Amino acid sequence: MQKTGPLLLLVLSTSLAACSSQLYSALPTRDAAYAIVPPIDKAVVPKQYQIAPGDIVSLSVFGEPDLTLEKLPVDDAGFIQVPLVGAVRVAALTPGEASTQIASRLGAQFLRNPNVTLNVIEQTGQMVTVEGQVAKAGAYPVDGQTTLLGAIALAQSPTRIAKLDEVVVFRTINNQRMAARFDLSRIRAGRDPDPQILGGDVVVVGFSQAKSIYRDVLQAAPLFNVFTRL
Repeated sequence: MQKTGPLLLLVLSTSLAACSSQLYSALPTRDAAYAIVPPIDKAVVPKQYQIAPGDIVSLSVFGEPDLTLEKLPVDDAGFIQVPLVGAVRVAALTPGEASTQIASRLGAQFLRNPNVTLNVIEQTGQMVTVEGQVAKAGAYPVDGQTTLLGAIALAQSPTRIAKLDEVVVFRTINNQRMAARFDLSRIRAGRDPDPQILGGDVVVVGFSQAKSIYRDVLQAAPLFNVFTRL
């Protein structure tokens, strides 16, 4: 009976792996996946970026050097501190909308028809969450040039028991949660393009049940050999 332990373990692992594969197999792959999460050379970067807490912005008022600031942090509540008018909430606004709001505040009391320009210079509020079989799961900042390989590198690469052909990217598009599955091995080899990762995406690296059980069995092999000799 003791000799059948590893075999039974492998049979069970195969069944579990099959169930997991069935779940992943329903997700879009290849062309269908890239339609949801396009490669970086074909991705459309949103033109109407909304400012987020943690971003760094610059502010300039034409003809008013004292009101020109190169770096303004957006605080956790979404406000920046503007000379003369104080705290102005800019979170969830586009740079153009924020410029208009600040111009309105300045024009109401201090300046006549102020020409205000606000730009986002650091999008530190844009985060990707990397989960699953990576060395260091967590949330990491991304910019417009971050790819899937780059996001996984931020999480210090896949573990040894990762299933590289079951890397899933979750993205919200038009208020709908979408998912696409990619093969990291093909991307690394240059056979498939590297998809662009955006702020708000969630990347999940799959778990290879078979690899895990094989590893456990190999590690336990000396112990099983001891039992066999008795």
